[in-house]
Order: sequence, then structure tokens, then C-alpha cells
Amino acid sequence: MKKSIYINTSGRLSRKDNTIFFESETLGKKFIPVNNVEEIFLFGEIDFNTKAINFLAQNNITVHVFNYYGYYSGSFYPREHLPSGFLLVKQVEKYKDDVERLNIAKEIINGASHNILKNIKYYANRKEGLDEFVERIENERKNLKDIKTINELMGVEGRIRNIYYSAFKTIIDGKFVFKNRTMNPPDNPINALISFGNSMMYSIVLTEIYNTQLNPTVSYLHEPGERRFSLSLDISEIFKPIIIDRIIFSLINQKMIREEHFDQDLEMCYLNEKGRVIFQREFEEKLGTIIKHPGLNRSVSYRRLIRLECYKIIKHLLDEEKYESLKMWW
Repeated sequence: MKKSIYINTSGRLSRKDNTIFFESETLGKKFIPVNNVEEIFLFGEIDFNTKAINFLAQNNITVHVFNYYGYYSGSFYPREHLPSGFLLVKQVEKYKDDVERLNIAKEIINGASHNILKNIKYYANRKEGLDEFVERIENERKNLKDIKTINELMGVEGRIRNIYYSAFKTIIDGKFVFKNRTMNPPDNPINALISFGNSMMYSIVLTEIYNTQLNPTVSYLHEPGERRFSLSLDISEIFKPIIIDRIIFSLINQKMIREEHFDQDLEMCYLNEKGRVIFQREFEEKLGTIIKHPGLNRSVSYRRLIRLECYKIIKHLLDEEKYESLKMWW
């Protein structure tokens, strides 16, 4: 399996013959074997020239850029190497058909809310006080079948998320103060972890979409926008509970992440470099986790599950197989 490269220090990314190298005052010169790289994550102040960008594009490597605070800024998305005009037409047709769009969006939330429930139930077997959250989310999920519009669906999704976030205090044993989800900017360590993790999830999903024939700008749950890859937002909803939230709970409960791994800037809270490195390590380990897939009757990684989700959407768009989102069975 190809690797993700994380660059957390400032420096310069350049091309040297048939490879890429990163050079900084602290690390010196480090060569990056492009044949074994899926994507590169850039944190800090990184310079790179067009020679490097062109070479990365030739090797189908996406580059995800994060700002000083560790939050997602954008991606270098190479020219599509698996284009399909036919699939793009089908993808847009499903979006323009209100019934089809709603059905796909509902299934995304169906999967996301199922996975949220699995998380709470997992911890309910170990901690008291979580059963009420399970009941409230189950009641909200009952409303999914009767929803008639995307706005209604987003309302249900928002309520489920708020209930879920209310359960965090119990899941992490109150180790950090967390009252409400705030994003712009995150104001406490939990919000900082969620925002950072969600950005990482969005980036990985974008890379996986790039390696299929899907167009990342045509989405169903989130409204397509001019400056974002909204299909990545859609698919991320399914995997955030499985990957990001489980990482957050583990990091806190196992005391791998502590107050010293966060910095405050005015009303903003963010992971410092040491904190980001810890999160990145756990993120890579989680993506590489292997489970037995009952449908395929073979073992696959969590990362592979994201690619398989893209393929399921493609089959639905081509009317080959009805889309059923990933629901945790383990």
C-alpha cells in the first residue's frame, strides 16, 4: 500500500532528477520516493516550484496544504487521470433529479448515524450514562424515511450530531471541557481535535475519489460549491465516526494527548506540532487497520473501505446496484 507523507516543518519541496526531496534547516535534505507515495500533507511554511508540482502531477500525487494552525487550506488536485464523461453525465443527472439526490443523501446520513450509534453503544458497554443518547439518536433516525427535502435531512443530521457531541463528556470521562461544537475558530481542545481530524478525513477521501472516475465537485448531501470538493464532504460523513472520532476518544482516554499538545491564540485553540504528529501517527495506523469484509470475503484496510465506498456510489450512478452506505459491522 502506498504511503502518506507528512511534512510538519518549514522548508522547500523540490524536484531532483526523477524524485522529489524536501529540504529544511532542521532536517536537512530528505528524499521522497514518489513511486510509493499516495499523497503529501504540508504543514508549516513550505515553498515549492512548478517543476516539483509538474512532477507530482505526472505521478498522480495529491498535495494537501494546511495553514499555520494546522487547518485545511486547500489541495493540489492533479489533472484527472481516469476521466469518464459518461459517468460525469450520470453523476450530474442524479444530482438534478430531486428524488434521486435525496435518496443518496439519506443513505449517507443513514450510514453516518448508524456509525455514530455504534460508537456510543461501544462505550455504553463500558461506561454508565450513555443509554439516553442512544435512545435519542434512534428516535431521530426513525424520521429519516419521512424526510422530503435536503434541508429537512440536514436538520435531522444536525440534531443527531448535537446529541452525539453531548455524549463526548461521558465517553472521555470529562478529561477536557466540551460544551458545544464550534468550528470557526475551534475554541477548546476537543473542538481543535474534531476540526483537525475532519480536515484530515476530508483530504484522504479526496485522494481516494481522485483514484476513481468520480467528479469530486458534484455532491448530494452537501450543496456543490465553487471552491470546495463537496463530494468529499459527503463521503467523509460516513467515515468520521469510524476513523476520526475513534482516534479522538483513544488519544484522550489513553492520555496520549494532553493540554501541553495544544496552543491558544486569542480565542482559537489548535494542536501544536507535537500534537499534530501524535494525531498523524494514529491516523495512519487507523487507516492501515485490517478487517475481514463479509461481502468480499477477504481482509481490507480502513483506507480501502473508502475506495470501496466510491465504487458503490459509481455502481449506483450507473444503475447497476442500489447504493448502501458503509455501516460498521465490527
